[in-house]
Amino acid sequence: MKFALTPLAAATMLVLVAVTPIAHAADDVWVLRFGAHVVAPKSDNGQLAGMRSSIDNDTKPTASIEYLFTPNLGAEVLVALPFQHDISLNGTRLASTKQLPPVIGVNYHFMPENTVSPFLGVGINFTHFYDSKGQGALSGSHITIDNSWGGALHAGLDVKINENWMFTADVRWINIESDVHLNGVKIGKAKVDPLAYGLSLAYRF
Repeated sequence: MKFALTPLAAATMLVLVAVTPIAHAADDVWVLRFGAHVVAPKSDNGQLAGMRSSIDNDTKPTASIEYLFTPNLGAEVLVALPFQHDISLNGTRLASTKQLPPVIGVNYHFMPENTVSPFLGVGINFTHFYDSKGQGALSGSHITIDNSWGGALHAGLDVKINENWMFTADVRWINIESDVHLNGVKIGKAKVDPLAYGLSLAYRF
């Protein structure tokens, strides 16, 4: 497993360290969100074994919890059920994999008192790949995909229903790049770098 601390991830860690001392100065406010997101890998996913690779989309339920240090600034953890993706080489489906992509980050809410409040965020992602399998011509082959660390960007809108309930629409860009091995031999790097977009129902308490 590789640990690549990108400038984006390093900046996120510094922000987390900087805001921690003010947590005790604010009233406790939490936001719990439940929804669903589509993970849509970018269109060009690199070369594997000299062939063009492509990775399909998947949609799964997601949940997040955010602690608001101030009305504007919060720290958030995103989790999800495992996403499953088919992998094609030169247009032929030859493998599948599952992945868990939790994200930890900070969000800045621009107009928290308004009915509609946009926000921007930055964070760190860890993606765990597992249960990778060959299909078709690669059926029975041993395929592994390395875990990935990378930065993440976040943008969205909160729409208040009342003082406790709201809807959230958001999108994340996540940096995911992992070495792929076939029968123990590295055959290339999968450049996933997906957009994850979706809707959630949120409860503030």
